Amino acid sequence: MKKILSVFIVAILIVLIGLYQYSKVEAKKSEAEMTHNILITYYSYSGNTKAVAEKIQKLTGGDLAEIVPVKPYPTGYNDVVSLAKTEKEQNIMPEIKPLNKDVKDYDVIFVGTPVWWYTMASPVKTFLANNNFEGKIIVPFCTHGGGGESATFTDMKKLAPKAEIKNGYSTYERTANEKDAEKWIKSLDL
Repeated sequence: MKKILSVFIVAILIVLIGLYQYSKVEAKKSEAEMTHNILITYYSYSGNTKAVAEKIQKLTGGDLAEIVPVKPYPTGYNDVVSLAKTEKEQNIMPEIKPLNKDVKDYDVIFVGTPVWWYTMASPVKTFLANNNFEGKIIVPFCTHGGGGESATFTDMKKLAPKAEIKNGYSTYERTANEKDAEKWIKSLDL
């Protein structure tokens, strides 16, 4: 009887140790998959959004891809403000260059934009409208000049209705610090 009980206990211990080792391997695999399946896309007119995208890349290890309009925006502040207003009012989506990465290869896509006229910049609108995000996770972030994200994140949801949209991150110009960005990324439970 003691022998049977001892064999039974040893067998249970072997199974438990095996399950523990398996869970550790799966956890490592999940971490690796997350790192390899993150894409950080962004449009940046003045460099502010690019700076935030680079912080996100450093924290996540994801791939970086810039959204670039085929026709560059004017360099004068008033000119770009006027053009951005016209694009918003007329629902213009400017042509963008192909990304250096394929959205299909990623599960989690960070999408960054400056806030123009209370929403995302038009090149980001084009990017969202021209890609299929079904079954993907979109993580929005934006930079602004003092007005906050306004309708940026809700407008992104409208353009990617079949994606899971996580809570966005908004920062004044380049003031995003790594500690705040890291706290936000951890809260996303990716």
